[in-house]
Amino acid sequence: MARVKKGVIAAAGRGTRFLPVTKAYPKELVPILEKPNIQYLVEELLAAGVDEIAIVHRHADPALKRYFTPDKELEKFLKENSKEAFLESLKRIWQKAKALRFIPQPQHLPYGNASPVLAAKNFLKDDPFVFMFGDDLLIEKKTGQYLKKLISYYEKYQPAIILGAQEVSREEISRYASIKYQDDPHYPYRASAVLEKLPAEKAPSLVAQFGRFVVSPEIFPVLATQELSRDNELWFADAVNTLAKTKVALAVPLTDATWMTTGDPLRWLETNLVVGLSHPQIGPELKKFLRKNL
Repeated sequence: MARVKKGVIAAAGRGTRFLPVTKAYPKELVPILEKPNIQYLVEELLAAGVDEIAIVHRHADPALKRYFTPDKELEKFLKENSKEAFLESLKRIWQKAKALRFIPQPQHLPYGNASPVLAAKNFLKDDPFVFMFGDDLLIEKKTGQYLKKLISYYEKYQPAIILGAQEVSREEISRYASIKYQDDPHYPYRASAVLEKLPAEKAPSLVAQFGRFVVSPEIFPVLATQELSRDNELWFADAVNTLAKTKVALAVPLTDATWMTTGDPLRWLETNLVVGLSHPQIGPELKKFLRKNL
């Protein structure tokens, strides 16, 4: 049985909701406190034991690769000024990652959140892998615990795919893909379908899919023949539904953690506040500021 040691992060979008700032750099580099959004995802993968990582980025944009590449001149400056601690989190990534690849998404691939998987096919080969949406962030007491749980379910039950899932309010479910569950005594949390952005009264559940997946190689023939969906985009949810018709798909609920989406300015700001309030140094001062100004 192949172990799950590879991960792919989708970071090839144009970030239009963050224009004009994303004219200069990818939205995945927009910071959550002192670190860019995507660094949290890389740290989550490494904490879960996934140490071969590919970041699929926008064609001809070197910004993500530049960010994760060591800078000897900067390191020398920080060392001379006793400020090496500012790069410590990046140094841990360089030490732990067995492979950190940067894959430009080929321009012939359609737009859509499934195309990064096709772009990473040569990296993935026929191995199972973790797939992450670049604008979904998990806030956990111990980084990587939920992803470890998903991987353990994959290794125990060997489904075609495992989906990240969290219950949301009736008011929120229409913003997300709702999971339709089916009873199966052999497979816990078996999902039969993922239905995109239905009104609450039509949603099969209040459990939403979010951007954490453990995926078998069975996804590739599905994506190779999948028709484009709305707006001529290649949607990962469509591939999930195709697999779920004849294979086992599990949607394992998130517990003891918080899922935050950072895909638009308001929710990015909310994420900064949640992360900031839990920060041991910043949190107390931020609470004082909010009490004073709200």
